[in-house]
Order: sequence, then structure tokens, then C-alpha cells
Amino acid sequence: MNILEYRNNLDRITQEMLEGFFVGWPNPPSKQKHLEILQGSSHVWLAIDKESEKVVGFINAISDGILSAYIPLLEVIPEYQKQGIGKELARRMLQSLEQFYMVDLLCDVELQEFYGSLGMHKATGVLVRNYGRQSGE
Repeated sequence: MNILEYRNNLDRITQEMLEGFFVGWPNPPSKQKHLEILQGSSHVWLAIDKESEKVVGFINAISDGILSAYIPLLEVIPEYQKQGIGKELARRMLQSLEQFYMVDLLCDVELQEFYGSLGMHKATGVLVRNYGRQSGE
């Protein structure tokens, strides 16, 4: 069993610690862009394997700091999935954002039950995806 540390800051986090994310993305962000995404977020939670010192899961949020927040990404690397890490990251993030009127998140239909188990509700939404910019370059 891996011993994990949950952290809500990026102290001593390097791009080398961000290996194995964005599996299945046709044009994923580089490790450098991934770090920039986390640095540009208003809120972040990380799951770190204390033995390997590798980030094995993360969730981020962006916010106006007053009324609303949006959770764009929650990922756990494949070899650490199905251990409750994603649920714990989401639980911690929602607790960090409880002062806001609205916390929004868009997800695929098959993930709605997961987020519903954390107290989130289904809603109707719209979106634009520019897949040419998926890597952040």
C-alpha cells in the first residue's frame, strides 16, 4: 500500500514529478504546461506518493475569489486509480470551495454519478472545445 500525502500547495513541485497524466488525450499538455496550469489555478490539491515523491493525482479550480469557482481537471494516474484518491481530492477541493455560491464542473455522463456521490448535482451546460489548443501550446 502506498503512503500518500495530500497537499494544497505547489511547494517543491517540479515538472518531473508530473509524469503519467492526460492518458488518452490526443494532444496532451507537456509536463511544463501541466505545471503552468497548476500554478495558474486559484486552488489546487495534490496526492503525492511519499516514497517515490511523484504526484499521482491532482485537482484544480479557478475562481473569481468572490462568487464562483470552476473545477476543470481531476486526474489520477492509471496505476493509482480505484483507490479512492480521486474522491479524496474532490472532497478536499469542494471543502476548500464551500464559501462560494457556485462551484461548477463539466464532465462526461459516465462521471456524473461519481460527482453526485460528493453532493454535486446534474445540470445542463454548454461548452466549446478547441482541440487544436488541447496541449496548451
